[in-house]
Amino acid sequence: MDRRSFIRKAGVMGAGAAATTLAAPAIAQGNITWRMVTTWPKNFPGLGVGAQRLADRITAASGGELTIQVFSAGEMVPPLQSLDAVIDGTAEMSHGAAYYWQNKSPALSFFTGVPYGMTTPELTAWMRYMGGQEIWDEIYDQFGVQGFLSGNTGTQTGGWFRDELKSLDDVKGVRFRTPGLGGRVWEKLGATVTNMAAGEIFQALQSGTLDAAEFVGPYNDLALGFHQVAKNYYMPSFVESGLATELVVDKKKYQELPENLQAIIRDVSQAEYDQVAADFYANDPRALKTLQEEHGVTVRNFPDDIMEAGAKASVEVVEELRNSDDPLVKKTAESFVEALNLVRTRTENIDSPYVQARQKFLKY
Repeated sequence: MDRRSFIRKAGVMGAGAAATTLAAPAIAQGNITWRMVTTWPKNFPGLGVGAQRLADRITAASGGELTIQVFSAGEMVPPLQSLDAVIDGTAEMSHGAAYYWQNKSPALSFFTGVPYGMTTPELTAWMRYMGGQEIWDEIYDQFGVQGFLSGNTGTQTGGWFRDELKSLDDVKGVRFRTPGLGGRVWEKLGATVTNMAAGEIFQALQSGTLDAAEFVGPYNDLALGFHQVAKNYYMPSFVESGLATELVVDKKKYQELPENLQAIIRDVSQAEYDQVAADFYANDPRALKTLQEEHGVTVRNFPDDIMEAGAKASVEVVEELRNSDDPLVKKTAESFVEALNLVRTRTENIDSPYVQARQKFLKY
């Protein structure tokens, strides 16, 4: 996909560009139209497409009784104000990632992903069977909204760097776009960290405002065009091991819906969580092949001293939250660590040895 084909729709667009879309939600002949604002550019692979597909599936499953109208990043509000749009009533839904809102509560990062944290199936287990959803509900109750997991990228790549990283010393002073608790880890390693919306990253890299950036992985990064500016592509990410997206709804309006429409929103979100994960698993390898074979990208692994320092910093970040004065932050961190210590035993005793054996012995 040509970066220019969707980047004009990205987060660089001002909210005023579509001010005329701010009419109240339509209710006609018993049907309801809700507005979904997203943090993603229009038609953005995996994420933007997933948001639109989720909206379409809700509309179809309800027979049009609940129609979801999607506004991509910047079409109604700036991308990193999409949650606020639901809180203040500008929209009924937002589609984004909970760690974008860590300024509201640091605990929200746990519901996207934590450095050296859970993989996709581990996070799913915590959320569905080990109390994660219930704690998330408590946090979002403070803001009058309800969250549903709506997608997962799997383990992400570590990022694009102008210069090769040969040791931990090379991280010092690097201006790096990376969000969430992962950003705090990179700060501890010596990087200068910032966050920005997808559509703003390329220009910042091109202008030299950034020395490095990560977003998700090959599927998205190819579309964003990062390979045109930086050729050193590091993987895997040690700060984003199984990143979830979210659908957030106005809780009062959600509870006022008939039970069948509430169930449709909930069940379609769960279905899309799995669908988006499959999309990334299918298309990340294809995009990586293109980046390497057609664009001359060099894939590298982080040096061991960076990986080790990243693990130490990750423990420090999570321990700070376990010792938080905010009861909900502390509760979230404690629940996450307890669940991780259990579910990782399955991953490390069953999944990892199998993958290692397959890599070593299986040849077609």
